[in-house]
Amino acid sequence: MDIDSAIAALGALAQRTRLDVFRLLVHNEPAGMAAGEIARKLDVPQNTMSAHLGILARAGLVRSERHSRSIIYRADLDGLRALTLFLVKDCCAGNAELCTPLIAELAPCC
Repeated sequence: MDIDSAIAALGALAQRTRLDVFRLLVHNEPAGMAAGEIARKLDVPQNTMSAHLGILARAGLVRSERHSRSIIYRADLDGLRALTLFLVKDCCAGNAELCTPLIAELAPCC
């Protein structure tokens, strides 16, 4: 990931509703959710939700797939991985033992 992509992703997440959407989609992996379901769950108007999803998609954090008449949105875990690796690349100037607590915190999620 380059710095401009990282800035776009961080900027997309730097808004409460978009952060809530992204976290909800991560929680609902791998099934994903329809835009209307996301809007209802977060109590956000449908047209506003579409704008938020578009911003997250352009930032590489959300992907969509059409299923019949619905569009299912999913967290782009490859985008999340790339952003996370960008942020911790060269962590602690190469002192792996200093990064061990961070890695241990991330490991139990799956």
